Order: sequence, then structure tokens, then C-alpha cells
Amino acid sequence: MSRFKVAEKFVSINGEGPRAGEIAVFLRFCGCNLNCGYCDTRWANTADVKYELASAEELVAYVKSTGVKNVTLTGGEPLLQANIAYLIELLGASGAEVEIETNGSVPLKNIVSVSPRPAVTADYKLPSSGMEKYMLTENFSCLTLRDAVKFVVGDMCDLARAEEIINLYGLKEKCRVYFSPVFGKIKPEEITEFMKERKLNGVRLQLQLHKIIWEPDMRGV
Repeated sequence: MSRFKVAEKFVSINGEGPRAGEIAVFLRFCGCNLNCGYCDTRWANTADVKYELASAEELVAYVKSTGVKNVTLTGGEPLLQANIAYLIELLGASGAEVEIETNGSVPLKNIVSVSPRPAVTADYKLPSSGMEKYMLTENFSCLTLRDAVKFVVGDMCDLARAEEIINLYGLKEKCRVYFSPVFGKIKPEEITEFMKERKLNGVRLQLQLHKIIWEPDMRGV
């Protein structure tokens, strides 16, 4: 039986992505293959992080007990968990609406073939993250209009690079596209002005609701 390393599980408001503002069950898994300079869940990726080992069946039972339909699998990087596709399939079969938050460096091909298919919110790591070289642009071909690419923006150079990637891969025609500011690094009005100047139709600015509602570093929200 596969068991998953779960750093925390909780019900909260979905702070970002296509389901922002809706309640969701969050399953946060341990471990990540990247080390972004602005990471706000680095604690979940440390070697000494405390975690719960849970089977797919136990996690499905927990989700059912909450009475909440939306489920967000996050991390860390959830797609690094062995047999995560089985968990996604089991959650979907139980009636859950599954969303995967992934860092953009792990192949999506096998995940999007799961039935019922989960929604995907994939990051594209920009230069300020220090991780852009690990991005798998072939993942863009797996995305549909129910999915999203999120650009976490730290400065004006990031914005320029994001626009380049959006145009190069025709992302606005493939999926939803979001700009999300690195908290405390760039002002939302700067991003807004860039979008106006560049006439970026079809791109949305999105603020992290959980960092506005609660303290920015609070866990379990």
C-alpha cells in the first residue's frame, strides 16, 4: 500500500488559482526538487520536517469527513509523491474536484491522463526564482482551458520574461494565465501598469488571498 508524506491537511479558502475564493481541502506533501528564492513553504521541504504517513484511502476518508468538494494537492511538489496518480484517481472517484498545484518542473503527461482528469495550476518559474532552467515547457501542450499557468513575479524583469513566454507558447489560447506578485517584493500596481502598457488581454493579476486574510506566514490556512 502506498503511503504519502503529508506535512499538513486542513480546510481553508483557496487563496489563488482558478478556484480562488472557494473553500477547499488542502493536502500539503513534503519535499520539493526546486529551491526558489522566494519560497513560502520551505519548512515543508526540510529534512527534519514532521509529517504524517497516510494511505490514499485514509486521505480520501479525511476529505470525505470535511464535507468539502474542492481538493487542492500542494507542497512542496506533490507530483514527486510515488503513486500520486492513484490518489488523484481515488479522490476523483469519490466525487472530489481535484486541483494540482505543481512547480512546472515535473512532467504532467501521466497526471492529465487520470480519469476523472484533475485541474492543473502549473507555475512557470521566472528569473528571480533562480529556477527557470528547470521549467518543462513541453508541459504546456498538456494544458486545457480549465488549467492555469501562474507566473510568480518578483520584479520588472520577471514581467518582461513572463510576457515573452506567454506569447512564445500561445498560453492565453491554451489555458488561464495569472500574474502573482512575490509578497513584499513588487507592488500590485506595478504589475497592473505593466499589463495596461503591454495591453495584456487575457492575463489576470491575482493576489494571494490567504496572505491578506491572515498573517503572511501563518500555516494551516
